Amino acid sequence: MKPVRVALLGCGVVGTEIVRLLREQSDDLAARVGAPVELAGIAVRRPDRVRPGVPEELLTTDAMGLATREDVDLVVEVIGGIEPARSLILGALKTGKSVVSANKALLAEDGETLFAAAREFGADLYYEASVAGAIPLLRPLRESLVGDRIHRVLGIVNGTTNYILDQMDTHGAGFAEALEEAQALGYAEADPTADVEAFDAAAKAAILARLAFHTPVTAADVYREGITEVTAQDVAGAKSMDCVVKLLAICERAGDRGVSVRVYPAMIPRSHPLGSVHGAFNAVFVEAESAGSLMFYGAGAGGAPTASAVLGDIVAVSRNLVSGASGPAETSYAALPVLPMGETVTRYYVQLDVADQAGVLAQVAEEFAKHEVSIQAVRQEGHGEDAQLVIVTHTAPDRALAATVESLRTHSSVREVASVMRVEGDF
Repeated sequence: MKPVRVALLGCGVVGTEIVRLLREQSDDLAARVGAPVELAGIAVRRPDRVRPGVPEELLTTDAMGLATREDVDLVVEVIGGIEPARSLILGALKTGKSVVSANKALLAEDGETLFAAAREFGADLYYEASVAGAIPLLRPLRESLVGDRIHRVLGIVNGTTNYILDQMDTHGAGFAEALEEAQALGYAEADPTADVEAFDAAAKAAILARLAFHTPVTAADVYREGITEVTAQDVAGAKSMDCVVKLLAICERAGDRGVSVRVYPAMIPRSHPLGSVHGAFNAVFVEAESAGSLMFYGAGAGGAPTASAVLGDIVAVSRNLVSGASGPAETSYAALPVLPMGETVTRYYVQLDVADQAGVLAQVAEEFAKHEVSIQAVRQEGHGEDAQLVIVTHTAPDRALAATVESLRTHSSVREVASVMRVEGDF
């Protein structure tokens, strides 16, 4: 059989692993695909850099030339970022070449343009590695569950933040200390902004929401809060509720009103499957109408895990090329509106330092009632200067909950709003 010729754009940590796997598993891949899978070239910025195991004769600095070369069948993009990745992928698609990408930022920002080009020019665009590393998640959403109605996707999709929050929970570390340890172990970059401010997780949430709800969603549509403001007091408050703090990506269908897509740190019961996800691992919980609850768990980042997901896409696309078929096209036919955070229904945990005097609880409860927020549970702790109220609300529009907290900050009986955090899951 005529070999499938692969152009690799980028040869960093992930790209180097892809080269290794393609070479080491060439016989197995050929048997699985039905034809040999060969590297046609590797585009890099610095060809003089030492890359063990990477054939120097395949290196080129002409990425566009390689991506559009006539003898190339499949282009694999692991450069990352928006440009030049977008131009390179569009260039490949417009010449009828299928593309495999791990580029979450680009897919979340301008996926519609790429999907439209793939449809127009009859090419495949696969991107399993863009969310949750080695975990097979996107293909089940796109194919296995395509006949079902998905109500909710709830997940931990950033290993760096999960490691930091896990250290704060299990070892009592502060945020700065846990971040420093994550950087020392290679889980966090020297500039961790994309992770700790949740830009990475927001991009992944946009991709998940698009697949789950057949609706165009971009990273700009995702409500985002990072973990830099999570304190030891927040973590301790979660423990007192038998909960743990996680950075959660939540994609939820709100009936016929639209979809809610958000990323923020939240308390979740330890009894929930996501509550026991430790270290730098990822896990995603999917709730579907017929299939019920499904959980996907595994390594969410790293060279080898990400390369594994890329190789899976390479095999799938190569099989399509050999058989003359194509994969399922992306659909956004539902075109549901993305709800603003203020209209999203959620719950709050609120910890208040209050004056130790009669009637304080009634006064605080009155503030909640003014904003039509009902209280699910309340606990009064301490006396004198240590007097506290711990309140968990029933679900309500986030706008009403936030307004209640703001009014409590200036209430005469409240010395300080010590902790505020959203709550997910059932108690």
